[in-house]
Amino acid sequence: QVQLVESGGGLVQAGGSLRLSCAASGLTFSTYAMGWFRQAPGKERVFVAAISWAGGSTYYADSVKGRFTISRDNAKNTVYLQMNSLKPEDTAVYYCAADRRLTLVGNISGVDYWGKGTLVTVSS
Repeated sequence: QVQLVESGGGLVQAGGSLRLSCAASGLTFSTYAMGWFRQAPGKERVFVAAISWAGGSTYYADSVKGRFTISRDNAKNTVYLQMNSLKPEDTAVYYCAADRRLTLVGNISGVDYWGKGTLVTVSS
């Protein structure tokens, strides 16, 4: 049974930082591209960032480029999202995603597995 468990969300002031983690189990982690999506209240779930199987390639939504960094540790079966210079518009539930084929880049339908999400709230 595949499980993706996010952690690290919380309340932070604008300009602050948070690091999200996603621990994966039940799959061969190194054979999955990983990503983060987010869903703000009343809005659709959208792509945030993705990373290739070995971590050699990363992809970002324009809205987070230069502020967020995705990374992974295949020895720990964990993917991270370092979020800096946070803005109130970054407030959302952040979801971890796994995809064997790297089709999740900008594409919600490309995801094989989802986590349950972690809430990030950025106050102004």
